[in-house]
Amino acid sequence: MAMSALSPSLKTLPGLTLAFCMGLSGVAHAESGKLLLTGGVSTVEGAAGGGIVPWAVIGTQATDGEIGLSANFNHLGTRDYGLKTYGLTLNLRNQVELSVAQQDFSAGPATALNALGFDVQSGPHLKMDVLGAKLRLAGDAILDSDTLMPQVAVGLQYKHTQAGSLQPVFNFLGVRNSGTDAYVSATKLWLAQGILFNATLRYTQANQGGLLGFGAAAPGRRSASLNPELSVAYLLRKDLAVGAEYRFMPNNLEAVGRAAGLGNALRQDDWKDLFIAWAPQRHVSLTAAYVDLGRIVPGVTEQRRQRGWYLSGQVSY
Repeated sequence: MAMSALSPSLKTLPGLTLAFCMGLSGVAHAESGKLLLTGGVSTVEGAAGGGIVPWAVIGTQATDGEIGLSANFNHLGTRDYGLKTYGLTLNLRNQVELSVAQQDFSAGPATALNALGFDVQSGPHLKMDVLGAKLRLAGDAILDSDTLMPQVAVGLQYKHTQAGSLQPVFNFLGVRNSGTDAYVSATKLWLAQGILFNATLRYTQANQGGLLGFGAAAPGRRSASLNPELSVAYLLRKDLAVGAEYRFMPNNLEAVGRAAGLGNALRQDDWKDLFIAWAPQRHVSLTAAYVDLGRIVPGVTEQRRQRGWYLSGQVSY
């Protein structure tokens, strides 16, 4: 199905998320549930994992043979930008995860591009819809916790960005508004020691996760590249975990900026965070993280690094 047919329904996602949370217990089928926090939390792109890295685990509380549902809301704020994400996740028998997320990126500094002849409206926003699917291939993070076998999964994320008044900037950079990420993740849980490690390898053309489009005009990089992503977490107790993540990002646009005489104005840096996740009860998890997204279009932010806080809430059955 074409994204153009899906976009109108995705515009109502925040309201659907609220209604979903209110009626979730009446429609979910998962009764037994996983151990606390072993299903991960919701990433900014909707998949289960950490805050910025998908893991091989299948989200929600559903275990083998069950169907689970979850809803999440995420907010990330840095010195110059803000990002809100709403998402829904469906778990089919702990084998398949389907997710939908909508991101709203506040890109106020982009009005500085008007000095280059663009007509960016005041208070510009970039909005991105993400449709995700994840398939567990092998292993079980909990059942195999006393062996060397990790849980392994593959995933796809189809993304479509609505650029609004920034569309002429997208056209100048030669970026596309849609793209698909493919990834493989391996998650290893040592339950007795309370340690989790995840490694993800993503094949992507996305700039800033897709919020700045996909690929670039020559001499920038138009083709997709492989980028690793890493997570480590430690369970302080059964309902509380701390951890860190590092996500390597493709630097597709910098060469375009240099060719236009803008130096490193379009450089992209890697993402990283330190997080704490708490599950006050089985069906609710809260996550807070200190994030460092590096420089996001440093030409309009005076080279400032974008550091700030990420907050996430998830209701899961």
